[in-house]
Amino acid sequence: MEQKIRELFELYTRQNLVQATISNSTRPEEITKVTIRPIEGKQGIFYQAGQYRGTKVFHSNYDREGLLEALSDWFEGLFRQAELTCAGARATVLISKKGKVTIKEKKLAVPKAVRPALHNREKEYLIREGMQVPFLKELGVMTEDGTVVRARYDKFRQINRFLEFIDDVLPELQKRAGTREDNELRIIDFGCGKSYLTFAMYYYLHERKGLNVRVTGLDLKEDVIADCSALAARCGYEKLSFLHGDIASYEGEDAVDMIVTLHACDTATDYALHKAVIWNAAVILSVPCCQHELNKQIACEPLASVLGYGLIKERTAALFTDALRARLLECAGYRTQILEFIDMEHTPKNILLRCVKRGKMTAEERENKLRDYEACAAFLHADLTLAELLRPVLEAEKKDWEGDGA
Repeated sequence: MEQKIRELFELYTRQNLVQATISNSTRPEEITKVTIRPIEGKQGIFYQAGQYRGTKVFHSNYDREGLLEALSDWFEGLFRQAELTCAGARATVLISKKGKVTIKEKKLAVPKAVRPALHNREKEYLIREGMQVPFLKELGVMTEDGTVVRARYDKFRQINRFLEFIDDVLPELQKRAGTREDNELRIIDFGCGKSYLTFAMYYYLHERKGLNVRVTGLDLKEDVIADCSALAARCGYEKLSFLHGDIASYEGEDAVDMIVTLHACDTATDYALHKAVIWNAAVILSVPCCQHELNKQIACEPLASVLGYGLIKERTAALFTDALRARLLECAGYRTQILEFIDMEHTPKNILLRCVKRGKMTAEERENKLRDYEACAAFLHADLTLAELLRPVLEAEKKDWEGDGA
C-alpha cells in the first residue's frame, strides 16, 4: 500500500471523518466493499468497519491506529477505489491495474457541527442500555448495572427491533383489548424456544405500557419450557406462562388477540397462521423458517433453466412461499406487510410477516385477491398447507358473499 493512502486516512481521521467507502474489489466473490464510520463510545471515538460479503455485513471496531493498520489488508491488491468525507473536504482514491495511485480532493462547505454517531444511541431503543431489566440480566444480555454484554449486543438489537414491530401495532391491540370487560390482551407465542422475545413482549406491554396482558409460550422442548417457567416466576411475571405442546394440536384458547410465531419450521408456521385466522387474531407477527414444502413442489417450465440450480431453487421457493402466505392472509381479511427483521440466532431467515385484521372487504375485492393467489399458485405448481387449512374458511366466506348478493 502506498504511503500517501495511509497519510490521507491519517489526515481525514484527524479532521472529523464523517464516512469512508472502500470499493471496486478485485475479488467480489469474497468481498465487495468496506464502509467506515466513526462512533462515539464511552471510551472515546472508534471506527466501525462494515465488510460486505455476499448478502451479509460483518462489523469490526478499530481505534485510530488499528484502522490505519487494517488499510494494508484492504489496499494490497484487493480494492482499487475509496471515497472519504470529512468536515470540510471529500477525497477520491483511484488505483490503476498497474498500482498507480491517484487522489482527487474537493473542498466542501463546513457544516455548523459534525459529530460522530453515538454508539447504540439510546433514543433508537425502546429498551435502553442502563435500564434495570430483570429478564435481560437473567438471560445474560445485561449485567447488574444494565450494561449490555458486548457479545450479546446482536440479541439486544434484535429484541428492540421486535418491540418496534409490536409498538407499531399497539393501537390495534389496545382497540381489541377494549372490547373485553377486563381489558385483557391475550397473546400466544408458538414455538417460543428460549423465549427472549416472549419475555420482551410481556415486559414491554405489562411493565412499560401498563396493559393487562396474558402471554403464553408454547414449545415442544420440555426442558426449555421448565427453564422459562422458572425464569418467569423469578421475575414475578404472573401472567406469563409456558406450556409444552405442538402448534397443530393446541386447543387451549378460543380467542387470541396476537399470534407470534418466530422460526417455526416449515409447515408449523402454516398451522400457527391458521390458528390465528380461526381465532380472529387482531395481529400476526411471523418469521417463517425452513420452507421446504414448495421447494419439493415447484415446477414452472418458464423458470426451469434457473430453478435447475439447487441454491437458487431453495431461495426462490422460500420467498414465494412467504409471498403466497401473505396473499392468503389478505384473502382471509388481513392487511399484510412483508418486512425485514434481524437475523435469528441460528438462521439467516429475516423476513417478517406483519398482519393486522382489517375491516370487511367487498366480495369483489376478496375474489380478486383469491383469483390472483390461485393464478400464481398454478403457475408455480404450488399446493401449500396453509391454502388447504384455510380452504373451509374462505369457502364459507364466499357463500356469505353470494348470500349477500355482493
